[in-house]
Amino acid sequence: MKILIVDDEKLLVKGIKFNLEQDGYKVETAYDGEEALKLARDKSIDLIILDLMLPKIDGLTVCQKIREFSNVPIIMLTAKTEDMDKIMGLEFGADDYMTKPFNILELKARVKAILRRLSQNDQNKSKTKAASGGVVLDYNLRTVKIEGKLVELTAKEFDLMDLFVSNPGKVYSRENLLDIIWGYDYPGDIRTVDVHVRRLREKIEPNPAEPTYILTKWGVGYYFREN
Repeated sequence: MKILIVDDEKLLVKGIKFNLEQDGYKVETAYDGEEALKLARDKSIDLIILDLMLPKIDGLTVCQKIREFSNVPIIMLTAKTEDMDKIMGLEFGADDYMTKPFNILELKARVKAILRRLSQNDQNKSKTKAASGGVVLDYNLRTVKIEGKLVELTAKEFDLMDLFVSNPGKVYSRENLLDIIWGYDYPGDIRTVDVHVRRLREKIEPNPAEPTYILTKWGVGYYFREN
């Protein structure tokens, strides 16, 4: 597995790189937004650790541009503690975020959890899964077709969709989804789930304001409609 670290703090990059290489990962590094975009396009990257504040091109813009050509998982790093910065990162396509300073063991745990889910899905590469309403999941492309229309999803969006489609009618609280999809004891804001569900609805629903696939049980959580 190859990981791209993008941050202009060279000592921080060096420390993260050392720790990830100790766990057996191959690591590429970039120190500004332009270099990050070039590496993301030219290299086969399995996960990106991306700082919010970067020279030349800021992290949010880099994230947005990467999403134009890749669904690679992205963990956003930010020195800011404002909720809006975290939510904006998720809105622009990040799968997760961490606030600096952070514990390197926690970062490694998140990286491992994300890549483990990708590896599990790789074992299903030849599989497709059909659900009600003309929904078909493709585990090779990690995409969804809705009534024959191809929909590209980020890593976390696909994992959410897979969980919902596999368990129609089962209601998941936001806490349940954080535990299942993010794969660790998540210390962040549970609104992370709301952002991902909203972005998923915007991609798959004919009218996201009145969803017909992913429904809400008020005060409880989210679920996929039954046949």
